[in-house]
Amino acid sequence: MLSYRHAFHAGNHADVLKHYVLIQVLQYLALKDKAYWVIDTHAGAGAYALDSQYAEKLQEYRQGIEQLWGRNDLPPGIETYVAQVRACNPGTSLRFYPGSPMLTQQMLRPQDKLRLFELHTTDFELLHQWAQSKGKQVIAYADDGFARLKALIPPESRRGLVLIDPSYELREDYDRLIDVLQDALIRFPSGTYAIWYPHLPKPESRQLPHQLKALNIKNWLHVTLGVRSPTPGSFGMHGSGMFVINPPWTLAKTLQTEMPWLTAALAEDPGASHTLEYQLE
Repeated sequence: MLSYRHAFHAGNHADVLKHYVLIQVLQYLALKDKAYWVIDTHAGAGAYALDSQYAEKLQEYRQGIEQLWGRNDLPPGIETYVAQVRACNPGTSLRFYPGSPMLTQQMLRPQDKLRLFELHTTDFELLHQWAQSKGKQVIAYADDGFARLKALIPPESRRGLVLIDPSYELREDYDRLIDVLQDALIRFPSGTYAIWYPHLPKPESRQLPHQLKALNIKNWLHVTLGVRSPTPGSFGMHGSGMFVINPPWTLAKTLQTEMPWLTAALAEDPGASHTLEYQLE
């Protein structure tokens, strides 16, 4: 668990999907004046230099955010996401990729709050240093986000988003995720929960969406993006998904319109595809 460094993967196709959906949810929450909280259970370092030795080793951002960076035909929702990435990059060059903490903080209003958890000691130091520069609105904890979530929900305002995106390096992450959500939905049933997961050749990865649908929830949305055909015998991630509990009612329509464009833009071979399903009452 503590060996994972997101810096190797910053700005890849999975980040694009995750942060595109995240920004759509944040925009919706901001439509009402009442404050909201965002709780990020696995925050990482907060931001990533794309010219670092970590990012340059795999260069996954080249098949992710870089594919969108110079385009002038972005659909509105994707344009909003790319604009938030541009806000972290002085000039016209793509040099930094903001993680979920920085993207979220950029969109907060004065009355909103951000709470972050990260266990990796090196990443936490970077995260904590950045969070301190933002004052009391942003607080980072060197702690297990799964274990600590229950202490923060429901937030005082009874409005909020919980972002859950562990590394899934350990099989127990899948089981813990379900356990944590079952408890969270009792404590804070009206909250929005955004769960990212990878497409991997593991039964746990394939079964997770079915387990999430089986929770006692009335409103959910599930979107996936695969950028290439799965390679037999490969252990690599060929796509990812976002499962949103209590999603904005506008999200499904936006994704129906824009996901075909995004899939084509990030496709690495003819096997690229996306799916979208939802239940809204």
